[in-house]
Amino acid sequence: MQKVKLPKNIVRYVEHNLYYYHEYLRDIERLRKDILYGRDNNDENVGGGRGNLPSSPTEQRAIELVTHRRLEKLERVTHAIKTVYEALPDEKRKLIKLKYWTRPQRYTWDGIAEHLCVTRITCLRWRNEIVYAIAELLGETDA
Repeated sequence: MQKVKLPKNIVRYVEHNLYYYHEYLRDIERLRKDILYGRDNNDENVGGGRGNLPSSPTEQRAIELVTHRRLEKLERVTHAIKTVYEALPDEKRKLIKLKYWTRPQRYTWDGIAEHLCVTRITCLRWRNEIVYAIAELLGETDA
């Protein structure tokens, strides 16, 4: 399936996103709540001076813009991972769960291969195909 070998920095980027996929989903929910309901402004510093949040509307909009950009990026990354993951057969889904979503990480590539009853080379080939598919959805390939 994969025709072009990805640069190492792209592979590392995609794998990093796979490792943090579930944390990204939690961040998305938190950011959405912040945008919809505003940040929790319980002032525990009563009588203690000024807070450190910007009071100017321009500064507040700038913070919201950064929040929106982060939310858009996280949504784009998680959507790409979810799309590829849902299209995979069960054994490749299991590879993702064992390699990227099991905490603490218990298996080496040899251990994952043994667990899936395939060779280490097959696992690495599957990984490369999965990473390439995600990178392609993120627009990180030259093809």
